[in-house]
Amino acid sequence: AYWTFVVHTPQRTLVGASPEAHVRMSGGTVVMNPISGTHRYPEQGPSAEALLDFLHDPKEVEELTMVVDEELKMMAGVCDLGGVVVGPRLKEMAHLAHTEYELRGRSTRDVREVLRETMFAATVTGSPVQNACRVIERYEPGGRGYYAGALALIGRDAGGAQTLDSPILIRTADISAAGGLGVPVGATLVRRSDPASEVAETHAKAAGVLTALGVLPAPARPASGRRTRLADDPRVRAALDARRADLAPFWLRMQTAPAQGPLSGHALVVDGEDTFTAMLAHLLRSSGLAVTVRSYDEPGLREAALAHLGPVVLGPGPGDPADTADPKMRLLRSLAAGLLSGHRHGLLGVCLGHELLAAEIGLDLVRKARPAQGAQARVDFFGRPETVGFYNTFTARCDAPTAGELAVHGVELSRDPDTGDIHALRGPGFAGVQFHPESVLTLNGPALVAELLSAVTVG
Repeated sequence: AYWTFVVHTPQRTLVGASPEAHVRMSGGTVVMNPISGTHRYPEQGPSAEALLDFLHDPKEVEELTMVVDEELKMMAGVCDLGGVVVGPRLKEMAHLAHTEYELRGRSTRDVREVLRETMFAATVTGSPVQNACRVIERYEPGGRGYYAGALALIGRDAGGAQTLDSPILIRTADISAAGGLGVPVGATLVRRSDPASEVAETHAKAAGVLTALGVLPAPARPASGRRTRLADDPRVRAALDARRADLAPFWLRMQTAPAQGPLSGHALVVDGEDTFTAMLAHLLRSSGLAVTVRSYDEPGLREAALAHLGPVVLGPGPGDPADTADPKMRLLRSLAAGLLSGHRHGLLGVCLGHELLAAEIGLDLVRKARPAQGAQARVDFFGRPETVGFYNTFTARCDAPTAGELAVHGVELSRDPDTGDIHALRGPGFAGVQFHPESVLTLNGPALVAELLSAVTVG
């Protein structure tokens, strides 16, 4: 466990062994530890063969990379001096094993700001976090109490620098003053999840705490009394190492300062309620741009965007872009229309922003039969293959004749010939991408963004 702890108050006692750091900070270095993907040991005990099946399961791979993206959003928001992704690694426990990464970054922020800005882990809320919390409020009949919150030790090191150490409150028994015992657990649901398997996962997670309390029998131990570490198996190490090949090199190396990139000027990023914009801003800065991020509903945003003397980026966010009854979408559709007609310094749409631009040039918006949450795919990007990451429930779509008609008017589409889904578009002064160039799943994100903005930015 990362922390083994007891917290005793007159009202309740929390006893736990959390495997997951929420965030820690020491000497200006911030560390987060996204853990996702749960391998339940077979009844006969841990085996490398069963673990290898788990490590090669696309559902488990996607689940972990999605969580890495989610926590990178937070890290990008608090680590103003850059960061790096380390891993993946295996965390072995009594009843199960998890896959994990470590995110490291440098920050000048106060530890209290770091703790606040990293609330809460996407592994226990879903994402984007702001919208996920609305869904939790809508569907969960009662509060979660302390479950999936955080403990924190805040102090100073010998040199006087601030320190922070905070675990996530999972694998924790909550004991009331009257002696009532609760062990709340959960599972991360993704597009490939199997309901029965997710329920079984919650039982495995609770088993460690319940065994320690004597409610369940302890698992059998090998005759030697010592279990062989699965992570030492060369096949397991190779399987973990292979996962790095599918991650963007940009996030696997430390960026210590804004790069002297191919772009210059000042970009305005419009946040549509998804802090992927923090990662997008980091990527844009690495390309040489100064960046300001503003919320879509900030007073005066429309006027500022239309008057901005640099590229405007319409960022991602949750919601149905075709829902004209949604005040958010009405506002964003109006902004997209105004920028297309009145902004002359470059316009880029990402995910939701791309869908808004597509709608304004007359393309249909449809709900996908199956959401592409955390899906990595190789697509045709204006004549060449690119590996990119998608997080979309909706898509712009058109047939070949419509694509041909748009081409006559100078609008080029990157289109799936089988489904008609539009992966990207570009025209005079504007471009859009359905995928997330800032995601760890998009291998050449910085180059793609620089290419698109260079083509659409004038002066």
